[in-house]
Amino acid sequence: MQATRLSIPDVILFTPKVFGDERGFFYESFNQQKFAELTGLKRQFVQDNHSKSQKGVLRGLHYQLPPKAQGKLVRVVQGEVFDVAVDIRKSSPTFGQWVGATLSAENKQQLWIPEGFAHGFVTLSDTAEFLYKTTDYYAPEYECSIAWDDPAIGINWPFASEPALSAKDQNAQLLAAAEYFA
Repeated sequence: MQATRLSIPDVILFTPKVFGDERGFFYESFNQQKFAELTGLKRQFVQDNHSKSQKGVLRGLHYQLPPKAQGKLVRVVQGEVFDVAVDIRKSSPTFGQWVGATLSAENKQQLWIPEGFAHGFVTLSDTAEFLYKTTDYYAPEYECSIAWDDPAIGINWPFASEPALSAKDQNAQLLAAAEYFA
């Protein structure tokens, strides 16, 4: 497995070593020891989530505040998405900046999004199935959302028309009004 730190170095893109032949493929999608070696982090994952979305569905930008902050290790097992992490750590030199990566069943890449980041994705294929491991349990009382189209963040989403949003995401706050990490 290869780990590549993105322009915000705390966000890491993992590319697995895939063994394939005419029968199919095999790869190790997660190894706790390897994750710790490549990141220098000791994280325990406590919950796995699985979502399916239609083309044009945008989910995010979501996060949970302390004491229930979540780190997420995300991947796509069917289809393709554009995945985004936004630094919401006020003391960080990259506060308010974003990084993105295309994750797909074909490239089998994963993205590590640490605590202190808002996360979102938009489905690029007809459908996509998205998996994520989290470092803490879902706690709706600590959940927050930032507007996907906040001009202060300026995410360059790869779509031509308005995305399909949940009611929660339609009512998300701008970063300037949101709660964030110290």
